[in-house]
Amino acid sequence: MKGITKLSIITLSALSLSACNWFDGNDDNDMETTANSYIRIHHTSSDAPNVNVSAGEQTLVEDAAYQQSTALLETAPGTYSISVDAILPDQSTSTVIGPADLTFEANKRYEIFAAGQVADASLEPLIISSDVTDVTAGNARLQVVHAAYNQPMVDVYLTQPDTALADAAPVATLSFSEYLAPTEVTAGDYRVRVTLAGEQTAIYDSGTLSLADGGDYVVAATNNTAAGDSPLTLLVADGDASVTVPDANSGSDIRVAHASADAPNVDVTLDNAASAAVTNLAFKNATAYVNIAAGDHLVDVAAAGGATVLNDVAVTTELAGQYSVYAVGAVGDSSLTLQVLPETTRAIATAAQLQIVHASPSAGEVDIYLTETADISDATPAFAGVAFDPAAIVSTGTFQVTPGDYYVTVTAAGTDTAAIGPVGPITLEAGGIYTAVAVDADGGGLPPQLMLLDDFQ
Repeated sequence: MKGITKLSIITLSALSLSACNWFDGNDDNDMETTANSYIRIHHTSSDAPNVNVSAGEQTLVEDAAYQQSTALLETAPGTYSISVDAILPDQSTSTVIGPADLTFEANKRYEIFAAGQVADASLEPLIISSDVTDVTAGNARLQVVHAAYNQPMVDVYLTQPDTALADAAPVATLSFSEYLAPTEVTAGDYRVRVTLAGEQTAIYDSGTLSLADGGDYVVAATNNTAAGDSPLTLLVADGDASVTVPDANSGSDIRVAHASADAPNVDVTLDNAASAAVTNLAFKNATAYVNIAAGDHLVDVAAAGGATVLNDVAVTTELAGQYSVYAVGAVGDSSLTLQVLPETTRAIATAAQLQIVHASPSAGEVDIYLTETADISDATPAFAGVAFDPAAIVSTGTFQVTPGDYYVTVTAAGTDTAAIGPVGPITLEAGGIYTAVAVDADGGGLPPQLMLLDDFQ
């Protein structure tokens, strides 16, 4: 695991629980006198797609994404048939939890976590109930939940930001699906650190968190699916908002892709370092992801072992972000540039994920087909009128596809004459992540070709 080298300052005061944060606008006294139940749903299954949550015939939540929490929902006490339905790539749904009859009592708050994994059928609801009470003036309230599937028993520390772990005691020792009862602390600045049970080396460090007066927080440890070595990311919910808090040392994951057809093999140097971070990278090749500090960077690109082609190109990365840096354009007409695309590496058990990038200057505006056969004569493009842009690389974004065999065909926009392909059949597997990049022919010009990344390799 990476050591603790710096803190990030993350303010949670915007999440403080107040009258206007409640789903129906009621204040705390209204909650106690109306004798209703309060429900919040948290998506903490790292391999699950977005989900819908329903109570009988009524939809409570639509299209909830991983590491998101709903607003606090108010309902009359009673027994409800609760279902969680995964949204599949074709927009149909499949029930992954329930239907299960759950009874909600008056003046109780229920935190419902979709916890576990889809792939191994371990997904199930984790339901935590507590009494509805006011937070003491001057305090904040926390409830800590271990919702990170397949992670071991951990100790959780809540300390002042500059307190050494050796001088602190854990506030809780938790295994998966265990939780700390709601606990009040004086409002102010704190730091959450998590270690393996009985150890004092942090596997997660929040940096400084500001807990607001009256804040009523549910803090869930979830599986980290973004950058960095920590296995955990915190999901913090309060009222009608939620945020993720990555490990303060997550840095950013970045890879370099050589998509310039007339450029030689290249060396890439970061922040004017004495030696190149990437050497002799050839056209149609990409590096693996490497972790760098989050923030502002300068990137130099040189012909392998030779003269600089691009000097001090500014690239900014965010904490826990993942990126591809593409060398695109052409050396011959001085259009060579670096363009950055955000990436995702979270696998989804019910879908393949595909991204198509237009990095071919010679191809012009294109239509992109994804079909089950090589014949596109009666097909509709999956993406139409996609143009090459030297100033901002164009991508379809990562989209979900029903697992199966497909053909990829790229045509001049408005025609069914293939410029690339049909390429296939290519097998897109559930849980797979795939990127296809349209680039010029070797040396530049037409016909274009595909550069394949990620699980294509």
